[in-house]
Amino acid sequence: MLHEAHLLLADGWLTTHANELKTVVAGFLVGIVVGITGMGGGALMTPALIFLGVGNASTVVTADLTAAAVYKSGGALVHWRQGSPNLRLAGWLMAGSVPMALLGPHLVQWFAPTDNVDTVLQMAIGFALLLAAATFALRLYIQLRRVRAGRQPAGEPVIRPVPTLLIGALGGLLVGITSVGSGSVIMIALVMLYPMLSAVKLVGTDLVQAVPLVLAAAISNIMTYGLDLNLTIPLIIGSVPGSILGARVAPKVPSSLIRRGLVVILTMSGLALLDKAGWAPLGAADDQTHPVFIAFVGLAMLLVVPLLWGVIRRREGLPMFGQPTVQELESLPVGATAESSDPAAPAAASEAPSGPSGG
Repeated sequence: MLHEAHLLLADGWLTTHANELKTVVAGFLVGIVVGITGMGGGALMTPALIFLGVGNASTVVTADLTAAAVYKSGGALVHWRQGSPNLRLAGWLMAGSVPMALLGPHLVQWFAPTDNVDTVLQMAIGFALLLAAATFALRLYIQLRRVRAGRQPAGEPVIRPVPTLLIGALGGLLVGITSVGSGSVIMIALVMLYPMLSAVKLVGTDLVQAVPLVLAAAISNIMTYGLDLNLTIPLIIGSVPGSILGARVAPKVPSSLIRRGLVVILTMSGLALLDKAGWAPLGAADDQTHPVFIAFVGLAMLLVVPLLWGVIRRREGLPMFGQPTVQELESLPVGATAESSDPAAPAAASEAPSGPSGG
């Protein structure tokens, strides 16, 4: 074994294939996190690959979308067989999202200078990551308000075609350009538009609409930027077994705590990409970042956000800390009553099959 490793080093194999190895490892680790938390892979994988330096922004976005089209299909098939998606709702979403996902990369090509596409994409991804992090906090707040109001899911919702079409269009444009948002952004919009949609229907519908959305975005990006198989294949090799392993160990790990940590990471990654792209308010340019500032933001979030959450709870008539906890709010079905937040009640998360819910 040691002799074979020595030969590999002597031949320069590890050096030659360093990017592929980094991609496999990154894909595997991110896949585990996606499997555990259900948070979308695009919001995690895209910035990770950019900061690893395995490719420019357009190459990374295309590879991530192509890989996502593979591993999202399995989760969507599970929900389809179990009858959880609202197919009419998914259809209206796809009617808006698929055309805009096809259009997104071409808009960047048309409006961004040819030598500035990578910078524009980095800035767009940075803002998309901040939006994805914000949707997590917004969803918790909506859950808290509904727990206090005592609303319950009430069967199939009445579909509102025009708003649903617009949600799909905005989500499709975001995914087509950045690969971020097929789960996080579209899902929170569905929660707001259809508050009585049950948790299992919400996840199933979002996964089913995400497959053609991500596939359309991948095709359009491949047509626009091309496909780097040296990046895409290692990404699939790493992410698929990682997501399967993550889903298997999910019941044994504190997924809620990991999910909250990822919100901090998404915020830091978004600011770092904006910094790297030279966003004027952050004062950086020429591919520079300010690691001390980014670290300070992460530390500030760890200290300040819990206090802000406590203030919000007080305004809703609850103690600053206590029940319902963040973990209980995450596990409640959309529109659950305050009584269902009792720890003795059955976990609502068991209603929905596990698996990644999108970017």
